[in-house]
Amino acid sequence: MTRTVLVAGAHGQVGRHVTESLAERGDTARAMIREASQADEMERLGGEPVVADLTETVDHAVEGCDAIVFAAGSGGEDVYGVDRDGAIRLIDAASTAGVDRFVMLSSMGADDPDAGPEPLRDYLIAKAEADEYLRNSELVSTIVRPGELTTESGTGEIRAGTGLELGSGDIPREDVAETLVTAIDFEPVYGATFEILSGDESIEAALETIGSQ
Repeated sequence: MTRTVLVAGAHGQVGRHVTESLAERGDTARAMIREASQADEMERLGGEPVVADLTETVDHAVEGCDAIVFAAGSGGEDVYGVDRDGAIRLIDAASTAGVDRFVMLSSMGADDPDAGPEPLRDYLIAKAEADEYLRNSELVSTIVRPGELTTESGTGEIRAGTGLELGSGDIPREDVAETLVTAIDFEPVYGATFEILSGDESIEAALETIGSQ
């Protein structure tokens, strides 16, 4: 069944991979962008661009969607305004519009921000608060927390767990994107929060393991 999936942060490095992967699977990737000038690139990736800003209203972006992938990020410029409040704004819009499936790109270390490096502390706090808000919502959530992101080509193989520590490894953005896309309709991880790193299991096998824990 073809899905319409809103990709928040579609112009980001992970978001571009998510948009392209969804299009390749035959889904409609509604590519949420901040600037109309980014639309041509989204269309080349197979996405259907929609202009919306996470610091403003996003209601129009979620209309008619079956699921949402939150892959947006502030890049450190406005962690509370985008990574926390923007995510919360989109969660609320999804709830109002009846879009009950929400996959969140979070970060390893968000379970204990105070233990993270000082430069990342505010970011991890913002992600932790957004994650908690999503878990307490009525949406069917999956929260994916990768380690350090790299630009290497994806391998399609990961390691997933619920106690992996920040700084214990890295993972290509392409594999993170594939994990987010796979998780959308992968029932074993409905309601789950977990970390991912590069590994030696297929993405589906690793997510199956999470679902059995």
